[in-house]
Amino acid sequence: MIVATSPFIAGHRIVETKGQTFGLVVRSRGLSGNLIAGLRSLGGGEIHEYTELLEDTRRQALDRLVRNATLMGANAVVSMRFDSSEMAGTMTEIVAYGTAVVIVPDPAAPQHAD
Repeated sequence: MIVATSPFIAGHRIVETKGQTFGLVVRSRGLSGNLIAGLRSLGGGEIHEYTELLEDTRRQALDRLVRNATLMGANAVVSMRFDSSEMAGTMTEIVAYGTAVVIVPDPAAPQHAD
């Protein structure tokens, strides 16, 4: 499945719009992870524990978005975005959302040599 942040996909045309699709994940780092990250924050710089958590969570949200779009009968998602928020100071919500569509190759699109 093609997932794009743009409202179109080069070389293709949208023939059907299936509707909004999303993938949602709520995560908590846990007490030990928060303690380690808190100690690291004292020294400044990147906090690897949180970076890894957010990367994994975004991947999961994107996987769920694709699964939902597939169930809707789509073969692509356009205008995909991520949004996030904090809940209760200990949890992070990540949502990937976009428009599920059916695309086909556009024979009128310019062809380029590989």
